[in-house]
Amino acid sequence: MLYVVTGGSGSGKSEYAENTAIKIHNDKFKEGSLYYVATMEAFDEESRKRIERHRKMRKGKGFITKECAVEIEKNIFNKNDVVLIECISNLTANEMYSPKGRVKHNLIEESEKYIVKGILKISKNAGCVVAVTNEVFSDGCFYDSECLKYIEALAYVNRRMGSEAEGIREIVCGIEVKIK
Repeated sequence: MLYVVTGGSGSGKSEYAENTAIKIHNDKFKEGSLYYVATMEAFDEESRKRIERHRKMRKGKGFITKECAVEIEKNIFNKNDVVLIECISNLTANEMYSPKGRVKHNLIEESEKYIVKGILKISKNAGCVVAVTNEVFSDGCFYDSECLKYIEALAYVNRRMGSEAEGIREIVCGIEVKIK
């Protein structure tokens, strides 16, 4: 099972995704583990603060945290595990811009190979995956060509996840909107 949770910055999507993963774990996969795959790299003070805020949010909720900035496909889970991936937009940025990233030349082909297939592999092996991503496509701003490459890659990854997902929810001002 794959569920996708999307929304804008500060929309409440992380809290929603955590609560969803916990509920699915408690209702359907109690015999398995509850994992939090954290994809953000701490490259400056702002990112370190964001990581710490997310750690505090999930403290005491039963998550086993795995740090994974790139190469998400290397994570191994079993059929009773529930996996929260936070978040796909960071994973995509890391695969494009981190020195260890692998999406460098052909955005669509490499995004499929290194990001989408990794997420789908995890969702086939685990009982359930809740993948958090960002809504960065509708703000009406103009961006430079490098930022547009990132938006194109993330849009592709989100579309592919959406086509495979059992459910998609957008969080708007803390309110759940059912997409699929």
